[in-house]
Amino acid sequence: MSRASKLTLMGTSLFATTTVIFVHFQQKTEKAAMHEGVVRDMEQQRIKRERQLDFELQRTLEQEYKKGQTVRDTTGNPGDGAR
Repeated sequence: MSRASKLTLMGTSLFATTTVIFVHFQQKTEKAAMHEGVVRDMEQQRIKRERQLDFELQRTLEQEYKKGQTVRDTTGNPGDGAR
């Protein structure tokens, strides 16, 4: 084999190896980013469930408080007799 053909073979082999290694690490990075998205979505869903439960608890408490007391409008709107 001539020197030029050896250098060409070595160069193409090095380029191919570098390309394979780069693609491998890029796939790992993309997989990690996709996993972070899943983790973030799960956390957002957990927070949403907690807020919904808190809202339902507050609504239940409001209904219980309204049962035990009378609520009337004291803003002084015309026609309600609060002049």
